[in-house]
Amino acid sequence: MPKEYNIKPFRSSIELNIDYESELNAQQLAAVTATPGPALVLAGAGAGKTRTLTYRVAYLLEQGIPIDRILLLTFTNKAAKEMMERVQDLIGGDTSSLWGGTFHSVGHRILRRNAEVIGYPSTFTIMDREDAKDLMSMACTDAEIDTKATRFPKPDLLCDILSMSINTGMNLERVMQERYFYFENLTEDIAKVHDAYSKRKKSNGVMDFDDLLNQWLRLLRENNEARDYFQTKFQFILVDEYQDTNQVQCELIDQLGNRHHNIMAVGDDSQSIYSWRGANYRNILEFPERHEGTQVFKIETNYRSTPEILNCANAVIAGNPQQFEKKLTPVKKNGMKPALVSCNDANQQAEFIAQRALELRDEGILLENMVVLYRSHFHALELQLEFTRRNIPFTITSGIRFFEQSHIKDVAAYLKVVSNQKDEMAFKRIVLMLPGIGIKSADKLWKLYKAALEDEITLKPDLAKIIQELTRSVPKKAISEWEQFAENVSQLEDGQNKGPGHLIRLVVAAGYEDYLQNKFPNYYSRLEDLEQVAGFADQYETTEEFLSELALLSNLDSETNRDTQSDPEQIRLSTIHQAKGLEFEVVFVMMLCDGLFPSKRAIESPEGEEEERRLFYVAVTRAKTELYLSYPLMRFMHGSGGETFQQPSRFINEIGNVLVEEWNLQSFDPYG
Repeated sequence: MPKEYNIKPFRSSIELNIDYESELNAQQLAAVTATPGPALVLAGAGAGKTRTLTYRVAYLLEQGIPIDRILLLTFTNKAAKEMMERVQDLIGGDTSSLWGGTFHSVGHRILRRNAEVIGYPSTFTIMDREDAKDLMSMACTDAEIDTKATRFPKPDLLCDILSMSINTGMNLERVMQERYFYFENLTEDIAKVHDAYSKRKKSNGVMDFDDLLNQWLRLLRENNEARDYFQTKFQFILVDEYQDTNQVQCELIDQLGNRHHNIMAVGDDSQSIYSWRGANYRNILEFPERHEGTQVFKIETNYRSTPEILNCANAVIAGNPQQFEKKLTPVKKNGMKPALVSCNDANQQAEFIAQRALELRDEGILLENMVVLYRSHFHALELQLEFTRRNIPFTITSGIRFFEQSHIKDVAAYLKVVSNQKDEMAFKRIVLMLPGIGIKSADKLWKLYKAALEDEITLKPDLAKIIQELTRSVPKKAISEWEQFAENVSQLEDGQNKGPGHLIRLVVAAGYEDYLQNKFPNYYSRLEDLEQVAGFADQYETTEEFLSELALLSNLDSETNRDTQSDPEQIRLSTIHQAKGLEFEVVFVMMLCDGLFPSKRAIESPEGEEEERRLFYVAVTRAKTELYLSYPLMRFMHGSGGETFQQPSRFINEIGNVLVEEWNLQSFDPYG
């Protein structure tokens, strides 16, 4: 019987001359110099997470670990670039051999080398979103689904449904029940489409974005040779923002680390805010259970915020029962207490934020060092108007201003047609939303409609009648929707004297809500937007007044966009989700009312409320020196007959009066 003899790898250590003890605090040092084995690093907001990760890479290199045996995974290209640059600066050498990047970029690299093993050509192409939508449309045809005969999800939404199923590990039935219940009766047909879509991808030799992870996982599950190779290769795996991992990403990491068990997961369970896109915060909570012998490190020293701001953050997050207990401690000296500002209504809240921002600018704080954070885009509706009126330059992180979003412009088009019968762009926008009508048909129908208008001798022609008479010129598959269009216009004409808010609600109720369901994955939030726009429109007596305000905003938007090329100084408006990872000298958090933040839907479940609390924690911890928390006492609520009293957010109550300074707003007219 042959004797077994183990070859121990030769470790050629390198000397980087890094003084870890002087460059890191005690908590960071403990994580960086951790012994091999699974490790969970709980790095609080502003605690130097990136620093810890980069120094860990350097430390491993000093221990003789070859650079190509280290895998560093991030979520965004920006984070990956920053991390790789920091590593390179730290070690002062070539880092091209380091396996670092986003989950998707690493997945692509591995699949490019191993695609044939799972039945794909090595020359496979990656579809962008538009290509994926086109292929999904073809899959509908393959599955023999008559999308015109029934209210069926659009290809874009079908892509999102499939993506949610893959990334959460939930079967389609459960996804439909929990996320898209209004299409639950179509589950069987949607499954057929998804199956046809998968077959199309394989026959065409293409992958979508989700496949870069899903097929990578399949490779590791089904191919022993590939699994053994990569498990052996990656001796140390470092994962950034681990709390944001979904089911597929979590299993990928577990699979890759199953031989050496040297997984270091870095994250903060208190900043897990992406369940809506498939992230599962339980991945970080259950990490020690899945990986026996896990060392847990807490990095709680905060270099960003004042003690007063951190006191608020700590007080709020303490309300979540499911978390790793930790408490951020500040390095900075004392500052001002966060201001708690109660406002009469949303307009006064906007006035306060605008005025205070200008005052702070006069005191020497640049606008670019300020941010206004909100739960949903519609919360900043009045604020955008106020900033525009005062010529305060601002940018919106999403890139699309509230009134420029497609669903807002869709509904506005109906009002424009009724207000100005000759508005060609508005007419065509509506017509092109109808199934079975393309650009050529829309052009033809516009010409017929315009000719009919010109034949009318009255100043106020009956639009509904004209539209109804054009039915014979409409493609057969669009006739029923065209007749509904005529009926909608008839209702709008009859209701014109009731104001623009009433008209918006009519459009939504008359079929646009169904259109939203079919087309958009975030149907609820868009519907919520429209409810708020209707409330906002109620303050205008006429439709023309309201539409003029929208046009003014659009024109000023375009001017602002041109100006930003030469003048970068502008205050940022952002949802909290889009501000994660950023920091500002001054932070305004607005619309802190129960039902708005936390949102009404979130309050309905304990897990939903906990995620909202984590979201508030993220908002608060973006602030470095000054924090303003504001809420309106009154807000228009549809169905209540007008304005109703608002309850301050439960998160404000959780902070307590001791930790904030209450500001009472007073109206002052120097000429009064």
